Amino acid sequence: MKYRVNDGCIGCGLCAETCPEVFHMTEEGVAEALVEENLTAEEVAKGAKENYPAGAIEEE
Repeated sequence: MKYRVNDGCIGCGLCAETCPEVFHMTEEGVAEALVEENLTAEEVAKGAKENYPAGAIEEE
């Protein structure tokens, strides 16, 4: 499954800290999902999505 971070990102870094295999912080200070699908990190990424305070992570 792929993920994407929408414009609601508040730049808290929780997703990148929780699942760096799928998310990282950009130079602009917001999160971004990596382009590749990473099946080994899927459960961790799902947890990051569910716990993200701004609800800015979406499944594609």
